[in-house]
Amino acid sequence: MFETLLSYLVYLAVVYGATIALYFVLGGAITWFNRRIPDRRIQKNRSGDERFGLEVRKSLTALFMTSICVSFGLFAQARGWTMAPLEAGWLSLLSMWLLSMVLFDAWFYFGHRLMHSRFLYRWHRLHHMSLAPTTWSNDSSTMVDTLVMHGYYALAPFILPIPPLALIAHRLYDQVNGMLGHAGFEYFASSSTRWPSPMVCVTFHDQHHSAFRFNYGNFTSIWDRLMGTLHPDYDVIVSKLTQNQSPASSG
Repeated sequence: MFETLLSYLVYLAVVYGATIALYFVLGGAITWFNRRIPDRRIQKNRSGDERFGLEVRKSLTALFMTSICVSFGLFAQARGWTMAPLEAGWLSLLSMWLLSMVLFDAWFYFGHRLMHSRFLYRWHRLHHMSLAPTTWSNDSSTMVDTLVMHGYYALAPFILPIPPLALIAHRLYDQVNGMLGHAGFEYFASSSTRWPSPMVCVTFHDQHHSAFRFNYGNFTSIWDRLMGTLHPDYDVIVSKLTQNQSPASSG
């Protein structure tokens, strides 16, 4: 039992160390880039920069919970407690990665809606203190909030024959996507991020922070469109941004 626990703690330490390194390296790069494109700030008269210290401290604990979920899923799979993963090949990796992303998109949407319920919002309120989110806001959450949103990673190997590399790739994409999506600056607005495309740009989640009752989704707008929770101005705003903004690289 002790040997098993010790082995798991090694998994946890590696996952947490890599996650924290990514958080600071990517967060620093996004912050540096945003200073070069001030005209791309979404909420022109509001900034969340003053919350930097608090958000980093809260993120360190929330990312520990995320790392527990990820490392447990990988550890359980390595121990043979889960479904046997498919042999790693380009087809199995790609197909399982895509399937996992689709399932997580639904998990995130309904888990997020649940955290907005009267009974659970107390554990989600911290995240919404960032009315104008920054890249550091992505993981500024309570442990309970994080467990609900990221518990998927602990369960995924039990319900999918997902190769560990595909699960790691999914988690990596989720972290990068989340930090970009909270950045507060628009990079990706185009015809591919509005109807009829299911993909989204930074404005999508920024509207969730500023308007609160809309845009609960993560990777796509599919569930918000189906459930009637898409911000009524989202497609219009993205269309205007597409017409009026020059490429971010020219800023």
